[in-house]
Amino acid sequence: MMSTMAVDSFAFYRGTDHIFYQDMQTLPASSYTTTQTGYTWIGGDAHIGNFGAWQDSGSNNVFSVDDFDEGYLGQYVWDLRRLATSMVLAGRANGIADSDISTAIKAMVGAYVSEMNDFKGSSDELSFQLKNGNTSGAVQSTISASKGDTRSSLLNKYTQVTNGIRTFQNIANALVSVNSATYNNIAAAMSSYISSISTSKQYSASYYKVKDIRQKLGSGVGSLGKLRYYVLVEGPSTSTSDDVILEVKQETQSAVAVANSNAQSLLSADNSNDGARVAMTNKAQTLNADVLVGYAVINGLPYYFHEKSPFEEDFDYTQLTTAGKLNTAATYLGQALASAHAISDQDYNSAIVTYSIDKQISDAVTSTSGLQTEISNFAFSYATQVNLDWQSFVSAYKAGTPLY
Repeated sequence: MMSTMAVDSFAFYRGTDHIFYQDMQTLPASSYTTTQTGYTWIGGDAHIGNFGAWQDSGSNNVFSVDDFDEGYLGQYVWDLRRLATSMVLAGRANGIADSDISTAIKAMVGAYVSEMNDFKGSSDELSFQLKNGNTSGAVQSTISASKGDTRSSLLNKYTQVTNGIRTFQNIANALVSVNSATYNNIAAAMSSYISSISTSKQYSASYYKVKDIRQKLGSGVGSLGKLRYYVLVEGPSTSTSDDVILEVKQETQSAVAVANSNAQSLLSADNSNDGARVAMTNKAQTLNADVLVGYAVINGLPYYFHEKSPFEEDFDYTQLTTAGKLNTAATYLGQALASAHAISDQDYNSAIVTYSIDKQISDAVTSTSGLQTEISNFAFSYATQVNLDWQSFVSAYKAGTPLY
């Protein structure tokens, strides 16, 4: 993972959200926040690579936020700042001029504020989704790619059928066998995982029958040091063609926690389990969430469960090779982020966020152009710091200095 982080400043940024939130404690606060907006259920790691297209439980192919590991309560501007900084790093990597990147950041912030204003006083956030018909450019292409995906393609990538039985392949540096103790611990945790799913969304017990387990290596720059497993389960029938892969990921405290103590209500909502925190964030921030989202404790550690979806496509920022492409995508990024924030307030669980966050944010943004300028200025300034930090990291890494 550290070799990946050393590749460029954007890869480094993806793996260092903990540094970002250390810095949020000391960098100037936004002029467009209130105490109330500090209870926004944020993603915590809203960089341009943590959006994507997927098929929701209503069979809609949509574009939205797609990473929930750092989900926490905090200031909405932290997600805007982190996303905007990633746009600087990604835009520069794609050879786009700073002036054009600034224009795109302002488009992203403008779209975010516009959606929040629209959601305020309405229930529009409960039906808003970015789909093929209301998007264009790279975002629309990502949605189209997810529509073209198949379950057989995913199963063929990771599994094999021998004598009528489907099992995982052993793939060097990707999927490796686990010892019997680990296998048994994960299998034993399945009942706890199933019970974490709402009864109305649970399938029959046979659906969750474990067929095979492997450890997944090399996933996610931000997942340094976290254990991850793939669990093959029976799925809706005994046919090998509809088997399902569950991704089971170890979770730790959100990086946002160092900058904010507001999230106690989120953690206490479910036994202070960080696996539960991530599962709740997924369900709170997406309409028609994956019905296989859940959590369990395995060998004393919290884990988050969800389907390794055959119909998911990460958003590839390297597609954004011109100012126009970046600017078009920026609008959808802002809309997607606004949607995630707006539906995870009292609409999801009024015991965690007790009011309408879209109203609070709309009221706090007394000047859209002011917020646009503030976020753009922050992004360029912070990108400079990220580059300096990355250079220091590379020097230390090459020198063999222990880093983690």
